[in-house]
Amino acid sequence: METAVAEFIRADAPEAIATEFEFLLPKGYLDPDGNLHRKGTMRLSRAMDEIIPLRDPRVKANPAYATIVILARVITSLGAIDEMTPAVVEGFFACDLSYLQTFYRQINELEDEG
Repeated sequence: METAVAEFIRADAPEAIATEFEFLLPKGYLDPDGNLHRKGTMRLSRAMDEIIPLRDPRVKANPAYATIVILARVITSLGAIDEMTPAVVEGFFACDLSYLQTFYRQINELEDEG
């Protein structure tokens, strides 16, 4: 019984965990003014980040669009972009979108083991 209490206390003890991760896009986002944005940060996803997009009519019409909406929610910064929106994510080059999808799976520990 004493061991179970000790394990509970250790598991309940606050630990610092990283919740934001920096990335560098392979090509970069080219904004309408011709500025290139490559360096950004992405936060860990929460359950609501994957649930809320399911209500979006664009996702209902095309389930693959959920990726766009989710990335717009979890990318916290990209260069000098003021606000990350699905419209910005739609403008990413395919290699950058693929990179961010892989990065998202890695930081959220969604990658298959082995």
